[in-house]
Amino acid sequence: MKRTISFLIISLLAICCDAQSIIVDNASKTAFALTRAVICVDPDDGQPVLQSASCLQQDIEMVTGVKLPISATIPDGPAIIIGSNERSKLVRALTAAGNIHPISLKNQWEGYLIQSTANRLIIAGSDNRGTAYGVFEISRQLGVSPWYWWADVPVKKRTQLFVKQHITISDAPKVKYRGIFINDEAPALANWSKEKFGGFNHRFYEKVFELILRLKGNYLWPAMWGNAFYDDDSLNIRMAEKYGIVMGTSHHEPLMRAHDEWRRYGTGPWNYDSNAVKLKAFWRTGLQRATNEKIVTVGMRGDGDEPMSRETATALLERIVADQRKIISDVTGKPASETPQLWALYKEVQDYYDKGMSVPDDVTLLLCDDNWGNIRKLPKPGERSRQGGYGIYYHFDYVGAPRNYKWLNTNSIARVWEQMHLAWEFNARQIWIVNVGDIKPMEFPISFFLDYAWNPEKTGPGDLQQYTGQWAAAQFGTPYAKDIAAIIATYTKFNARRKPELLDANTYRLNYDEWGTVVKDYNELLKKASAIDSLLPAAYKDAYFQLVLHPVKACANLNEMYYYAALNKEAIKNKQLMANTYADRVKACYLEDSLITAAYHQLNNGKWNHMMDQTHIGYTNWQQPPVQKMPAVKYLPADSAEERKAPGMHKLMRAEIPGGVAGNVFYQEEEKGVSIAADHFTRAIHSNGITWTILPDHGRTGSAITPFPVTAKEQQPVGNAPHVEYDFYTYSKGEVTINAYSSPTLNFHSNKNGLQYAVSIDDEAPQIISINKEDAITYTSIWNKWVADNIIIQSSKHTLSTTGKHTLKYWMVNSGVVLQQLVLDFGDLKESYLGPPETIFKK
Repeated sequence: MKRTISFLIISLLAICCDAQSIIVDNASKTAFALTRAVICVDPDDGQPVLQSASCLQQDIEMVTGVKLPISATIPDGPAIIIGSNERSKLVRALTAAGNIHPISLKNQWEGYLIQSTANRLIIAGSDNRGTAYGVFEISRQLGVSPWYWWADVPVKKRTQLFVKQHITISDAPKVKYRGIFINDEAPALANWSKEKFGGFNHRFYEKVFELILRLKGNYLWPAMWGNAFYDDDSLNIRMAEKYGIVMGTSHHEPLMRAHDEWRRYGTGPWNYDSNAVKLKAFWRTGLQRATNEKIVTVGMRGDGDEPMSRETATALLERIVADQRKIISDVTGKPASETPQLWALYKEVQDYYDKGMSVPDDVTLLLCDDNWGNIRKLPKPGERSRQGGYGIYYHFDYVGAPRNYKWLNTNSIARVWEQMHLAWEFNARQIWIVNVGDIKPMEFPISFFLDYAWNPEKTGPGDLQQYTGQWAAAQFGTPYAKDIAAIIATYTKFNARRKPELLDANTYRLNYDEWGTVVKDYNELLKKASAIDSLLPAAYKDAYFQLVLHPVKACANLNEMYYYAALNKEAIKNKQLMANTYADRVKACYLEDSLITAAYHQLNNGKWNHMMDQTHIGYTNWQQPPVQKMPAVKYLPADSAEERKAPGMHKLMRAEIPGGVAGNVFYQEEEKGVSIAADHFTRAIHSNGITWTILPDHGRTGSAITPFPVTAKEQQPVGNAPHVEYDFYTYSKGEVTINAYSSPTLNFHSNKNGLQYAVSIDDEAPQIISINKEDAITYTSIWNKWVADNIIIQSSKHTLSTTGKHTLKYWMVNSGVVLQQLVLDFGDLKESYLGPPETIFKK
C-alpha cells in the first residue's frame, strides 16, 4: 500500500513538471548506465510499439555507438521496458507487481508514463501511440531531434548516458487528432520524392510517418496532386499501420478516395444529381480497401476542389452525406457513428452550413481558415456541444487567390498561436490539421503547431520566445540558441508582412526611406545569421543552412532586388544616371537567387535536390509563373541623364514636450503625424475581468495587444470599461484621422456588425468601428487586400480644438480584435506600406 501511495504522489508531481530530465551524462549513485541496458518489448504488442522500440535502439546507437539488444523478456540487470497497457504482457506483469499503477494509464487517449527505478526504465503507454510518444520523449532527451533526417540535424555523440532513478513523467495530448496535410506538392516535393524514392510510395511515407510520430502527431492527409495514397503503392497502408498513423483524405476527397482516382477509374461526370450510382460504387470501393485506422471525409465539392454548381441546394449535400454514411455502415458492419468522420466547412460549404445545412451529430465539423491563417468560423460560447466536436483545418501554404504562397516559410508562430488559441478557447478541439505544402521548409512552424496541439494550455503569448529558443537549442545546441531564435522569429515576421510571391518594386515606398529600411534590416539579419554560421561546428552547417541561413539569405536578396527595381524606376523618372547602376544590381540579385537555390540543392551531396524548385519571381496573377522572370528595368544613355537629386524630405519637427512625463508618450512630426506601436501604451485600464495582453512579436512591425480572455462578452466603451490610453503632443489642431492597424482577423462568430473596437480622443464620445463588417463574403476584393497586406486598416475622423497634450483612448468592444498600430494623420502623411515610423518620445 505504501508503494502505491508514494507512486501516485510521484505521478501527480510528474504531471506538473513533465519536462524534467531523466537522461543525464554523469554517473552517480542514483543513476544507472543506459548503455548496459537491454530493450525489452513484447513481440505481440502493437506495431507502433515495436517500431518505436527499434527507433530507440537506433537513436541510442547514433548517440553512443552502442547497439542495445532487444529482448522479449526482462533480465535481472538494467532494462528499458517498453509496452502498451492494452497489449503488453510485460506491462501487465509490472502492473500486477505494483510497479505501474493502472489508474495512471486507464482510459487515456495516447497517454504515457515513464518511470525509473534502480535499474529499470519503464515506458508504458495507454495505447500504441501513447507508448511511442513516451519512447520518443526519451529520444528527445538523448538529443535526437525529430528533424534528424528531414533537416540533417546532427546527433551529439556521447560515450555514456545514465538514467536517473525514481523519476516519473506522465503526459497525454489535449487535442485528439493532430496532423499535417502534404499539399501543393509540385514541383518541389514531387520532383524530390521521384528522384529519391521513385515517388510517393511506402519508402517516402515511412520517413513522413516517423517524423509525425516523433513530433507527437497522429494524423495525415497524404499528397494528392496527381497522387493516390492507397492506389499508388499497396504497401502505403501497411506503413501507416506500422507507425500507427491515422489516415484521412483532404476536405474534398470523400470516403478515402483520392481525387486523382476519379480521373483514373471514374466514369461520367463528378455530379451526384446525374451520376450517383457510379459515385457511390466508387466511394464504396475506397472504403472497403481502407482497413486501417482512419477519419473518413464526408460531403462533396466540385471536381478538382472547385465549388459545386451555384444551383446546389443544401438538401443535395445532406442527401449525399446520408448516402455516404449508409456506405460506411454497410462496409464496416457497424453504425456509421462508430467510424470517425469529418465534414470540412471549406469555402462555400460553410455558407451552406450557415444557411441551415444539417450535419449528423457524430460527424466532426472541421472548421477552416481562409487559406491565409485567419479562422473563418468558431463555435459560439454556450453553443450546444456536438458528439463529433469541432476541428480546425489551417494553412501554412496555399495555391489560390490573391497569390500562391509555396516557396518559403512565411508563418510567424505568434500569429499561429493567436488564431489556434481562439480555436482552443472556443472549443474546436477534436482535430487540428495544417496544410504544410512540401513539409520543407516548414520545419519550425510544423514543430510549433503539433507541440501546441499537444497541450494548448501550456504555452501562453509570453512563452513563445522561450519556445523558439528551446527549439533552436534542440537543433543546434545551447551556445547560440538565443541568437538563432531571434533570427527565426525576425525572418518569419519580415516574411509575414507580405508573402515573397506578392512582393514587387511597389510594395514598400521610398517615402520615409521605407524600402531602404526594410532592406537594411534584412541585411543586418543576414549579417547576424552569417556570423553564427561561421562559428558553428561543421556538423551543423547543413541543418543551419536549411532552417535558418537559407530563408534569411534568399529573402534578403529578394527584397534587395525589388528595392533596386524601385530605385531604378525612380531614377529613370528623374533622369539620374544611377538608374543604370540600379538596373545592374537588379540583374545581380536575380542571378544570386538562382545561386542560393543551387546551394540548397547541393547540400549533403544533393540530398535535397529539387526542394527549392518552386518559382517565386515573376507572378502576374494568382497562379505561379512556369518560369521565373526578372523585374523589368530600364537604362539611360549617358548623354540623357540630368543628375537631378531626388526630392528632399521636409524638416521634421518635434512638439515641445515637458519634462517628467510618466509612461510612453508620442509627438507629432511633419509628414509622419503621430505613429504609435500598440504595445507602447501610456496606461492600460483592466476591468470587468478583462486584461490587456501584449502579444510579443505579433504583427508587421512590433508587438500587438488584445483583450483577454478571448471568450469575454461584448463591452460598452464608457467610463472605466477596458481600454488603453496613449498620451501624445501635437503642434496641429483641427481635423485628424485615426488609422487603426489590426491583424486580419475574420468575423468568426458571424456577428451582424463584425468584430468591433472603439476609439476616442480626450473626453469625446468613443466611436465604435468594425474591423471586418465588410466581410459578408470572405473571398472578395477587400478580403484580397486584407490578406495580401496582412493587415486591416480602419479609419475614424476626430477634431482637436487645441495643440499640445492629448490622450487617445482605444476601447475594447469585442474580443478577438488584435491591434498592431495607431497612426494619426493631420493631412500631410505620405504613402507607406507599414505605416510611418513610430514617433515615440525617448527621454
